[in-house]
Amino acid sequence: MTPQPGSRTPLAAALLSGALGAAVVLVAAGRTWAEGEAPTPVGDTVLPVTAGGRDVTGMPSALAIVGLAALVAVFAVRRAGRTVVAALLTLSGVGVIIASALGASDTAALDDQAARAAGLTDAAVDAVSHTAWPWVSLAGGVLLLCAGLLALRYGSGWPAMSGRYERPGSSAAAARPRRAAPVDPERPEELWKALDRGEDPTREG
Repeated sequence: MTPQPGSRTPLAAALLSGALGAAVVLVAAGRTWAEGEAPTPVGDTVLPVTAGGRDVTGMPSALAIVGLAALVAVFAVRRAGRTVVAALLTLSGVGVIIASALGASDTAALDDQAARAAGLTDAAVDAVSHTAWPWVSLAGGVLLLCAGLLALRYGSGWPAMSGRYERPGSSAAAARPRRAAPVDPERPEELWKALDRGEDPTREG
């Protein structure tokens, strides 16, 4: 059975997929993506070097934040604006997938780490190995992509943020003039206050 545009199932799936995907990408970006050994000028000594996700590429984490913001913004806009934001969410997922796939075999970050560790500008890394974290990041990108596609397909029927929550004084009720409270003629201070407001304290309510 095909979900209707206003169905809550695609909405819940998009929220879960987008939030989980962004979280997965951000976690993966902080983990080690590549490992190796850097030779040093001292005999046969080698130094272990590692490169984290943000060392390899900052794109996945940046796009995850953009995608998360777009996921929230889907419910703040309507009509054409919602389509644009949903497209941005979709493109964020695509970008994470591409950047993560490219980073899965990247060694440039390891070379930089080796140069710092060995103190040699032309240090080469040996025994290079890559972890599974780039592919975890890629999986997060797939989740972001799914959230964007769901928003593009079903977003037109999703609810938007209510306009009821406005600032005090901005509603029609607040704009209506208030009736002045009756003035007690036995209290002179109330008579003076009424005169300051431009009211006639002798007029009966």
